[in-house]
Amino acid sequence: MPVLPIINAANAELKSIYEDLHAHPEIGFQESRTSGIVAQKLKEYGVDEVHTGLGKTGVVGLIHGKSRGNKRVGVRADMDALPIDEISGVAFSSENPGVMHACGHDGHTTMLLGAAKHLAATRDFDGTAVLIFQPAEEGLGGARQMIADGLFDQFPCDEIYGMHNYPNGKPGKMDICKGVAMAGAAFFDIDIKGVGSHAAMPQSAKDTVVIASALVGQLQTIVSRNVPPLESCVVSVTQIHAGAAYNVVPETAKLCGTIRYFKDEVYEIARSRMEALCKGMAEAYGVEIKLDARNIFDVLHNDSELSDAYLEAAADIVGAENVSSDAAPATGSEDFADMLKIVPGSYCRLGHTGTIGLHNPSFVLGQEILPVGASIMARIVERRLPLN
Repeated sequence: MPVLPIINAANAELKSIYEDLHAHPEIGFQESRTSGIVAQKLKEYGVDEVHTGLGKTGVVGLIHGKSRGNKRVGVRADMDALPIDEISGVAFSSENPGVMHACGHDGHTTMLLGAAKHLAATRDFDGTAVLIFQPAEEGLGGARQMIADGLFDQFPCDEIYGMHNYPNGKPGKMDICKGVAMAGAAFFDIDIKGVGSHAAMPQSAKDTVVIASALVGQLQTIVSRNVPPLESCVVSVTQIHAGAAYNVVPETAKLCGTIRYFKDEVYEIARSRMEALCKGMAEAYGVEIKLDARNIFDVLHNDSELSDAYLEAAADIVGAENVSSDAAPATGSEDFADMLKIVPGSYCRLGHTGTIGLHNPSFVLGQEILPVGASIMARIVERRLPLN
């Protein structure tokens, strides 16, 4: 079974939607234009119910099959863009300065709209398809906000599926990592308050630049000396802020960064050790150091049985030779994990042309992915809600 006929016939429309969304990217929780287009298209396609406002700018569509069984399958796409200046050079580049769809969420949204068009037209399933268009995936907690607003209370799902584009230069190749598939993530801020002085009289200071620099080095010992060698953990300091003049020892400094992990207990080792190091450095240098470490993404777990079902649905579209369950766990993070903590399901990657990485200002999504991804999304609903 190739790309589904209704989706194939709508390919030009899908490309138009995608290019429009790409040209008008919106940061998380600001996707008002995007969610408006999504809601309009769902209504145009004949989706039975269209609900807006969950998670501020989220949209949920319900499509009932020919038989109205009780089982409900969810499919989710994210909608937000990144604070990046685009330099891809495509004709439909971002018209919003400093904002870019550099992670392909415009493509995910388009694919789920394509699936909606097919499912609403054919309804060859028994039960209800729950289409979830999520805001603010990029570290802003969009999934958690939708859940807090009652996503699964109002629209319960028995299982749920997600998809991400994969710029591996291999269009039509789909893979899944069963079990633990993506890392959990925490962000941290460390604020250091010392004593400022004239740079020519550093003996009068408690130099926060020196202290911050020493602390960066100490933080690197967490993984090498505290986390068991057979466990995976990443501690990265990604920002250092201090001072604004050549001749002033700054009174304050700030470090920011991230922790990535595959087990909650490993995160707790890293967090508690970071806390101890900050406390010890504060005492050693006679300064104040405050740590704020907070979980942003949970560890993403793919259900093994439902992953097999997802692979079978994809094989219907791209062929069994193009699907694989051999993907390795990724240290990147994805807040679809929050939904998978409540509802069992699976998250896959789908390849496309182009090899420039995600979150790069030159990233270009291969548009051949649009009808393929849309067809896989529709097919998983049909397979999991079969008509008798």
